[in-house]
Amino acid sequence: MPVSEWINLAIGLLALLVGIVMFWSFPVIKNLDTNADFPLLSIIIPARNEAGRISPLLRSLQQQHYQSFEVLVVDDHSTDQTSAIARRYGAKVLQNKAVESGSGKSRACWHGAEHAKGQWLLFLDADTSLTDADSLLKLLGFYQRIGAKGILSLQPYHTAHRLYENLSAIFNVIVIVGMNIFTCWGSRFKAAGSFGPCIICNKEDYFLTGGHHKIQGAVMDDLALGQAFMDNNLPVYCIGGSGVINFRMYPEGLISLIEGWCKSFAVGSKSTHPVVMLMTILWITGGFMSTAALISSITAFPKGAMVLSALLYTAYALQTMLFARRCGNFNRGIFLMYPLLFLFFVTIHVYSLFRAHVLHSVNWKGRKIDV
Repeated sequence: MPVSEWINLAIGLLALLVGIVMFWSFPVIKNLDTNADFPLLSIIIPARNEAGRISPLLRSLQQQHYQSFEVLVVDDHSTDQTSAIARRYGAKVLQNKAVESGSGKSRACWHGAEHAKGQWLLFLDADTSLTDADSLLKLLGFYQRIGAKGILSLQPYHTAHRLYENLSAIFNVIVIVGMNIFTCWGSRFKAAGSFGPCIICNKEDYFLTGGHHKIQGAVMDDLALGQAFMDNNLPVYCIGGSGVINFRMYPEGLISLIEGWCKSFAVGSKSTHPVVMLMTILWITGGFMSTAALISSITAFPKGAMVLSALLYTAYALQTMLFARRCGNFNRGIFLMYPLLFLFFVTIHVYSLFRAHVLHSVNWKGRKIDV
């Protein structure tokens, strides 16, 4: 077998092992506190043209066993029926103040916090929904157990319904890994910030840090908010949302998916620790190398090389599926063609770099956001 084939196999195997180190664990909330006493909770939902997505969230809130909360929907200049739907579910609707390009969500969150009556604040994206009737009890109980200080953020479990939505699989893995704290070293690396779709904090800490008002110019408001808390020596906890909260990302179509991930990756990678970034690059590279090894062994080399390459390719497919299924309910069958998922990820990432460093802007929900 040629030396180049051995190199491909060696890099693929090394990258497979690096993957284990890179995404060592992803903790989730498992315990339920039914007898705990919690303060009034203010749930703040920034919403811009979310008429087609906000109902499941509001419905899931109505179904919670814990009901000591208020719901504030901050309408960020919607042109659809977002406000009417929110009122139909009993939410209090606030109108976001005029904002400059790119600061809509942060300004909406701040506006909601200014009107909140609760001692604890829960910021939820409009496309999320609580998994079951005990979700709030699980979330509030965990926050109380960690001292009810700083931020607790959850990355919702991604639910994919249509085939193209499975293209988000690798993005979900990289977003989570890029938070720096899910390697085998745990909290040795500083967290990149917080997850954005589900954030709970107490009001005192929020206003002490300046909250979303301080980070209005940030494209990645979640990372910036977490950093603002850490700058004030307040803890930031990031965990998985499986069993508590889920979301369906970009149901509008492929274009929306591309624009959404382009926005996220245009600046998000800057917060990833260099060691974690290196492991991520090696893991993705190894996926391509293992594919190249399999193709070349099929076309030119003996059966022994083909068997080794096939085993490596299969191991990579299984590992990629395991990682992605921690993040969402992605179709298991698509991971047989995992190189296409990697290729799509790399293509969008390169496109996001072009948008950020050449055009200096990204598009999202009808707004041009300066980067």
